[in-house]
Amino acid sequence: MTRYGYAAMNTTLREEGIRANRGMRQATFEERGLQYAGELAERNCRDLRRIVEWNLDRDIRFYRITSDLLPWYSRYEIDDLPNSAAVLGELEAVGALAADNDLRLSFHPSHFVKLASPDESVVENAVVDLENHGSLMDAMGLSRTTYNAINVHIGAHYGDKEATGRRFCENVDRLSESVRTRLTVENDDRESLWGVSELVDAVADEAGIPVTYDELHHQFTDRGLTRREAARLAAGTWETTPIAHYSESRRLYETDSTSRPQNHSDYVRGPIRTYGTGADVMIEAKMKERAVLNYRRRVDEGARSRARGDGRGT
Repeated sequence: MTRYGYAAMNTTLREEGIRANRGMRQATFEERGLQYAGELAERNCRDLRRIVEWNLDRDIRFYRITSDLLPWYSRYEIDDLPNSAAVLGELEAVGALAADNDLRLSFHPSHFVKLASPDESVVENAVVDLENHGSLMDAMGLSRTTYNAINVHIGAHYGDKEATGRRFCENVDRLSESVRTRLTVENDDRESLWGVSELVDAVADEAGIPVTYDELHHQFTDRGLTRREAARLAAGTWETTPIAHYSESRRLYETDSTSRPQNHSDYVRGPIRTYGTGADVMIEAKMKERAVLNYRRRVDEGARSRARGDGRGT
């Protein structure tokens, strides 16, 4: 059965001050150092556990963790923190909840992570960022498979898509097993960038990296494929249950001409289709968990209505 998930912030708990993305400016980090970074990290990880518990209480078994879990994580190792034992304890608790409740957890590093850049310094930073995500998943005891995906975009073509695809695959080889075994790549939302078929040819076939199908993005990079064709093509690159992203354009709900067609709506109407792939679906909507619960409620109400109709012989 398809699981519906959401990303990062829980808007309900945020109203109670519960969030997992507390950070600080660089000047503050330089001034207060690892002691304060550790305090924020522990609070973030503790609140991540509370978010996961809230999700499980409502049978939400797919969740994308914020990449801002540990502030300025590129500047230290977890073991460097004065309170590393407490931070690791919270991460282990989250992993135990996931293991005990069949909860799928993932990450989606920021668009600044450009593994295919021709600039070596940009690639080095991307590798560090990805390794940090891998280390967090390891600390939680999550599987080294794409069931617990670290999803990225190639994010550019640098004037030569063929060369960019080769660089991406070459730089995948620089990643540790912790990251490489979890890495997935997603189609883009600009015509000049990467569609599903291009990613399958350049990345999945060459480096074995599965392709995450994003339905809204596909409208801008369809490359002549229907939604069904693209979803199935992407799903065929996975060795575990695929992940798909679903969102709707804000323009469907409002008349603001300044809103980009790529901008996400607050809620989604659907119907959300997985086209026979059995994919777990990340609902990317501004209202986060409320959007998931609202959609599931509408689906359930529709099913009950149809059942009542069948009972009357209609």
